[in-house]
Amino acid sequence: MAKNTVWQDDYYLLLMQIYLRRPVGVKPLYSRAMVDLSLELHIAPQYLQTRMQQIARLEKPRIEHIWQTYSENPRRLARAVRLLREMKGFGAAADFYKGVEVQETFEKDFRPLSEDERFMPVMLILILDLYFRLSPITMVTDTPEVQELARLMHLKVSDVVLVLDIFQTCDPYLNRDALIVSNLLLPCQQVWQRYGNMEAHVLAAYAEELKEYFKN
Repeated sequence: MAKNTVWQDDYYLLLMQIYLRRPVGVKPLYSRAMVDLSLELHIAPQYLQTRMQQIARLEKPRIEHIWQTYSENPRRLARAVRLLREMKGFGAAADFYKGVEVQETFEKDFRPLSEDERFMPVMLILILDLYFRLSPITMVTDTPEVQELARLMHLKVSDVVLVLDIFQTCDPYLNRDALIVSNLLLPCQQVWQRYGNMEAHVLAAYAEELKEYFKN
C-alpha cells in the first residue's frame, strides 16, 4: 500500500459504481473490478470490501448523501467518477505517486511475472491448490481438473501441467531433483515457500476466492 496514502471519502464514488453493477450488492473480494480498483488506489481488496459493506448498510451520513445523489442516476455517477479520476490524477499514476514511497504487497500477486508474462503469482497459487488435489500420475493434460483450471485462467493445458511438474520438484515428500529448466522455477519455489505448508483447507478456501478474479 502506498505509504502516507489514506482513505478519502470521495473513494466511495468509485466503490459505489462497482456496487451498483448487476447483480447489485457487495462484490466478491477478488472480483476483477475490486482487484483493479485496489491496484489503482494501492489499497488492499479487504479494506475496500469493508468500505463497500458500509455502503450496503448506508453506515455514514456521507454514504447516505452519495446514495441519494447517485444511486438512481448511473450516468451522473459515471460523470462524478470520471471527474474524480481526473482531479486525483488516476490517469497518470506515475505523476500521482511521484515523491510517494509505494511499498507493494498484494499488488505483485496480480501482475505478470517478469520471468514469464503468461503467468501471475495468483495463477501459480491456484495451480498449487490443484497440485494438492491431485496425485503425480494425474498431473497430465487429459485430467479434467487440469483442463478446467486452464480454461478458467485462459492458459494452455500444457502450461498448467508444466507448473504442476515444477511444483513436484519443490515438494520435499517427492524428493525429486530440479531437472526442469524453466524461468518459472524461482516463482514456483517462492509460491511454495509462501503456501506449501498452509493447511490444505485454508489454501483451498483462498483459491476459491481468487478464482473470482478470472470469472469476469
